[in-house]
Amino acid sequence: MTAPINDAAKDSDVESLPEQRLALRADVLIVGAGPVGLFAAFEAGVIGLSCHVVDALAEIGGQCIELYPDKPIFDIPAIPVCTARELVERLAEQCRPFGFAIHLGERVISIAQRDDDKRWTVTTDQGRVFDVAAILLSAGNGAFMPQRLALPGASALEGRHVHYAVRQLAQFADARVIVAGGGDSALDWALALRKVARHVTIVHRRETFRAMAATVEEVKRAAAAGEIDIVIGAISALHAPDGVLDTVAVKQIGGVVTLPADQLVALYGLVADLGAIADWGLDIRAGRIAVDTSGYETSRASVFAVGDIATYPNKQKLILSGFHEASLALRRAYAYAFPEKQRVHVHSSYDHALSERILGTTPPPASASDEGA
Repeated sequence: MTAPINDAAKDSDVESLPEQRLALRADVLIVGAGPVGLFAAFEAGVIGLSCHVVDALAEIGGQCIELYPDKPIFDIPAIPVCTARELVERLAEQCRPFGFAIHLGERVISIAQRDDDKRWTVTTDQGRVFDVAAILLSAGNGAFMPQRLALPGASALEGRHVHYAVRQLAQFADARVIVAGGGDSALDWALALRKVARHVTIVHRRETFRAMAATVEEVKRAAAAGEIDIVIGAISALHAPDGVLDTVAVKQIGGVVTLPADQLVALYGLVADLGAIADWGLDIRAGRIAVDTSGYETSRASVFAVGDIATYPNKQKLILSGFHEASLALRRAYAYAFPEKQRVHVHSSYDHALSERILGTTPPPASASDEGA
């Protein structure tokens, strides 16, 4: 699935690519469309690099959207507070003027460096091929995949009656919904779904939840008010005559109970997997990729790692740290994309091309007193 971040962006080769196996040429391929990957796409545009973005998940935002879309974030510079969803939306808006394509639901499975020009040929599991000068890995803890139900019939119901994320609340209107899980995401969505569903039941293995105390208290109040039911146990079977879910069996200590259900949302978390990245000959330490902090380059030249997937002394797993890492990495990547050029730094306030791209205007000329702005 390819989603241009700008509706006006044209990528005529993309849809026919899996058959033709034509390579999409760009300066940088960004692997991962979480907050750091999205900011990296913006920074690439700022310094004049073209890029494509690939992510294994079905929507942008990475683990922020999959795990805690509505939780507040307090440590983004100049933004006192925003939710993870709001942050991702703002980053997408920031990228939009450059029109870079984001290829969702695809995993990079192989990379190969050519001997002649040292560019990379990168292939995804959908058969899409990229020809790039540099690769920027911003894949968080690797490719995140939802932990699926290992039950007969569950895969056949996926997308219609069994879900591993909530995309649109309206899909659950007037439905009997079971939310399976006991973390922040499960409880948050149970609280949100009670406003549109006919009935919501939380099914969790134990009486205690792995969520913020305030969220747990809100769920308990909702349960006391009869807005949500809480059932302790593990889902053991799905009953779906003619492919339509109607009940879910829950195994408890004293036996099995059957719950009526039209929709099941299983939020057991995401499974992090480096996948093919582990076979790329990089220096991997405890599941993270070691980098040189002068440019966040890995042990392979022109392959960079930023965000949670990168490791180095005193590494801090913060979104703002990932922004910094991406900015420096891309400036190093510029030399691989344009080895014949010497990049000249221009403050964004006086970057004519950038101003025209984002604002449609030309900035005033810089004066001596404006140095450093």
